[in-house]
Amino acid sequence: MQTYDDLVGRVRERGLLESIGSVLGWDERTHMPPCGSAHRAEQMALVARLGHEKLTDPKLKELLADLEASPPMQDAASEPAVNVREIRRLHDRAAKIPPRLVEELARTTTRAQQVWQQARHDNDFTAFQPWLDKVVALKREEAQAVGYRDVPYDALLDEYEPGATTTEVTKVFAELRAELTPLVAAIAASGKCPRRDILERDYPVDRQALFGEAAAAAIGFDFAAGRLDVTAHPFCSGIGPGDCRLTTRYHPRDFRQGFFGILHEAGHGIYEQGLPGAHFGTPLGSAASLGIHESQSRLWENQVGRGRAFWEHFFPRARQVFAAALRDTSLDDFLFAVNDLQPSYIRVEADEATYNLHIILRFELEQALVAGDLQAADVPTAWNEKFHAMFHLMPPDFARGCLQDIHWSMGGIGYFPTYTLGNLYAAQFMDRARADLPGLEDDFRRGDFARLKTWLNDRIHRHGQRFRARDLCQRVTGAAPSHQPLIRYLRGKFGEFYGV
Repeated sequence: MQTYDDLVGRVRERGLLESIGSVLGWDERTHMPPCGSAHRAEQMALVARLGHEKLTDPKLKELLADLEASPPMQDAASEPAVNVREIRRLHDRAAKIPPRLVEELARTTTRAQQVWQQARHDNDFTAFQPWLDKVVALKREEAQAVGYRDVPYDALLDEYEPGATTTEVTKVFAELRAELTPLVAAIAASGKCPRRDILERDYPVDRQALFGEAAAAAIGFDFAAGRLDVTAHPFCSGIGPGDCRLTTRYHPRDFRQGFFGILHEAGHGIYEQGLPGAHFGTPLGSAASLGIHESQSRLWENQVGRGRAFWEHFFPRARQVFAAALRDTSLDDFLFAVNDLQPSYIRVEADEATYNLHIILRFELEQALVAGDLQAADVPTAWNEKFHAMFHLMPPDFARGCLQDIHWSMGGIGYFPTYTLGNLYAAQFMDRARADLPGLEDDFRRGDFARLKTWLNDRIHRHGQRFRARDLCQRVTGAAPSHQPLIRYLRGKFGEFYGV
């Protein structure tokens, strides 16, 4: 079909522009000198405007209308029908957003990320506050332009988790919190505690990098088509076929930060590398949603990477690489330490249970910011009050409080809920994988992760955006998304360690 080929060609050009933006963004957060921020902001604004023009081109709208009325679209599951459906969704959303706003968002968030990074380093919220004001104002404007059914936050959430609503997510999170809170309380009352000092010894950063890279390669990340670098806030950037960039950050006396950050980002990377390259730039070559994307990172980081079978293979190697730190440590003690459930200030370092409370806190604050019920100047106080109510801790400074995450500086309001949705999907996917792949834990003990990776490639990655997240979960697991598999998993794991 010439019309379809024309549509795909135009969308792929937009994909190339997004890819260029991804390279610029990766460089900004890994290698760009701080004084380059203003110039990079103008580059990013231009790329964003050009991509927006591609997506809102009247010719693209005309092609969509012609294709939607054509016979091949009658098969809703066909590749052309899927691409046309999702390109229509992207076009309709983009057409509502003024080009001026697209440019200004790209320009402002590029500058804001650099300010945030320095403000976090300096523990100075007042330096970041004006930029947070600007970002929130722009995102409110975006929500109004896009439109929404119930609340403005819906318009921003839909960008990351298509079809999800604030009401739906609020209900799921309330159900999850109702079961998490007593579990966390029971563990706190158990009186049991791992040897936390095990992970707070001297772990040379160069050895952490080698060990982490070896683990990422073992679970299936292809370093011939990717790389690993250091940044202030870890991320994965899928530049395009054959080019996926991972980043992490290291602490010489905290093993978990670098290692589990690498596993997490490698999970994202395996998804990116599993997308069909032949469909690059189209919905069929793109991830289903950020919730599904997070399910892949959380699955490898936690369901696999904090499991006994994984460490039965990797712990002997860890004792060789970090001989001084681990020479007096048993596998049981190490395993308990990496699965320690203890409320902490930092989200990315949180255990698997309390992590979700970190997300609920941010979800609630974001809604208030977008609705105008919370102003940027009042974020530190609101953050600390909610944090104390949830964790019975008071953040000692901004860096371990409201300045710890990059997301608001990059305009990612609506992103945070996808982390907990990812945890829910991950538990449900892993239940099904274990049922479909008998002996999976024995594979892990041998350091063989190929069957699981192939299963994920086949069931999830290769489909791109053929299915919405909820439908994909139903298709893969045979059940609608639910918080119950995650709760069962957490109770089983922590029940074993803490006797609750």
